Order: sequence, then C-alpha cells, then structure tokens
Amino acid sequence: MSAEPPAPRLPAWRHAVRLAPLLAILALLAACAGAPHRRERTYKPSHSALADEPARAPAGEAATANDILFRAMALVGTPYHWGGNTPEGGFDCSGLVDYIYRRAADIALPHNSGAMSRVDGRKVKRMRDLMSGDLVFFDIGGDISHVGVYVGKGRFVHAPNSGGTVRLDDIDGPYWRDHFAYGKRLLD
Repeated sequence: MSAEPPAPRLPAWRHAVRLAPLLAILALLAACAGAPHRRERTYKPSHSALADEPARAPAGEAATANDILFRAMALVGTPYHWGGNTPEGGFDCSGLVDYIYRRAADIALPHNSGAMSRVDGRKVKRMRDLMSGDLVFFDIGGDISHVGVYVGKGRFVHAPNSGGTVRLDDIDGPYWRDHFAYGKRLLD
C-alpha cells in the first residue's frame, strides 16, 4: 500500500488573505490608541478631559456597542458627500450614523440629524455620562444640525463638512464643546 500524498499546502498569499480581517481590526485598535490622521494637517493626540474616563457600554449591549464602535472607526477617512450614505459614495453626518446603526444594531434612522434627535431613546445631557454607541447631537445655529457616534474616551466619529472626510474628534474640544446639545442612547 502506498501512502496517500500529503494535503496540498495553501500558498503564502492565501494565508495573508485569511489574516487580512484580523490585521484590519488590529490596525484599527492601534489607530485608536494613537493619534488619528487628518489629510488637512497633522493631528495631535487627544486632549480631551474625558480621555481618562473608563470606556463604558450600556448594560447588556456591550457587543452591539463594540460593533458600532468598530464600524464607525473603520469608516474614518471616507470622503464627505452631502446626502451620501455609503462608503463608496461618501457620507454626510446623518448618512454615516444611519449606515453604522443599520449594520451594527439593525436600527434604521432618518436621514436628517434633526429627525434623528427626535427618535425614541434616553437623552444624555452631560458628556461625562455618554457611553460607547450613543448618538451625539450638536446645535449649530439654533437647531440640531449635526450628529455623530460617541466611541468613548471623549471621542466621537462624524462626517463634519464638505471637502473633508469622516473623522475622529474630541467631543469636548473648543468647537464641539460649545455646540454639544445632548446624547441619545438607543441601545438601552
């Protein structure tokens, strides 16, 4: 009897393809630990007073909050596009938030920050009480006109303006602190 030939070995490049998702997640985690990058200028590490706060997620919803966080972080750098709601076409602020919540939490949201602010959920009035996955709303010009996703440690992901990209900012930075209206917890 002859021995069976050994099973064929996968080429090295196929191992790399299989490891790509894990490497992407590790790269995102490394990016969270370091300073994010902006195309416009060099970004300095977070100066948020909330950076030393423990990361928190709503009780019983940690897995969903983590999925929201990872999806939000994965979209950093995607171009801004007014009315946009896909990574391929770009995002505006509400399109970004709806895209994240539809995929991570199976929650469909309106494509308008003002309408999103009226969706049922627990209102969070103080920045210190925000948890990962909370929506954060900003009053610019007397009305809710901007929304993002709080990821923890004093930072949020949002699509801020035309010509820019989805980015990570300090929620208590000079501009955003002055315009913060409240957060909304949809995961309770």
